[in-house]
Amino acid sequence: MFEQISIIVIAAVILDLVIGEIDRITHPVVIIGNFIDWGEERLRQLAGSSLAEKAAGLILAVVTIGLTWSITYFLVMAAVKVNIILGLIIKVLLISITLSISGLAEAAKGIYQPLVNDDLDQARQKLDWIVGRDTDELAENEIVRATVETVAENTVDGILSPLFYAFLGGAPLAMAYKAVNTLDSMLGYKNERYRYFGWAPARIDDLANLVPARISGLLFPLAALLLGKNSLQSFKIVLRDARKHPSPNGGYSEAAVAGALGVRLGGLNYYHGEPSFREHLGDETRKLVAADIKAAIHLMYLTTGLFLISEILFVII
Repeated sequence: MFEQISIIVIAAVILDLVIGEIDRITHPVVIIGNFIDWGEERLRQLAGSSLAEKAAGLILAVVTIGLTWSITYFLVMAAVKVNIILGLIIKVLLISITLSISGLAEAAKGIYQPLVNDDLDQARQKLDWIVGRDTDELAENEIVRATVETVAENTVDGILSPLFYAFLGGAPLAMAYKAVNTLDSMLGYKNERYRYFGWAPARIDDLANLVPARISGLLFPLAALLLGKNSLQSFKIVLRDARKHPSPNGGYSEAAVAGALGVRLGGLNYYHGEPSFREHLGDETRKLVAADIKAAIHLMYLTTGLFLISEILFVII
């Protein structure tokens, strides 16, 4: 059983690397997102206080996660009953859907190339597709910072966490995690609209990423060592700065990458014109340059590989 799940997960990773993300209206994540929109619209009508909004957000989160797990489980079981090979294909496909290895790398490369070509406007536009901060007036080093931060943080919730839950509970649990992540990305904002309604989705996402994020704080420095980066500094910055991040999990991967590259992440961002300062992670031994995006991508790839190897060894041993 353990050997089978290892093969399935490896196949899912390869499929993601070869095919990448598929943007279609029937994509499971799109369906999950549509359900969340539908549920929010109806539950908000019943929530007349901050406490009721918190309860409504919790109900929506539990129902969404539970339905996602259940539908995936029964889909897999039905496929296995039809044909064991079909069952394996469905498992691989569903786990692959939860991964963003290829998508994250391509998005970052899409920003790197315009920077190399001195096309800041296009780089800002491409960055705007993957971050929430204002990008219209960002200088080159700030574009690089935002991209490196995105690659580092999304290595956890877009790659390591889905792999972690795939090994623990196969496609159903990996898809359930994807529902958790989708809930947080849609509702987990600290603004007036979602301060209470998004409270439970955000807390559930924090809990779900707790272990994978901390594992990333160990594997990124190891990846840095193998790539000839500053591994010791990477680990030191994790210990010193990871908890400065406003997210209980985001600081581990970002601090590790900052230390590995010898740069400083964090600082002042603007969201819809409003300033928001994020504590600095790492030491500014030099200025950020476009090549740091490529370096962050390489760290992401190798950290993913190390995580995969460690998970396989764990389930076999």
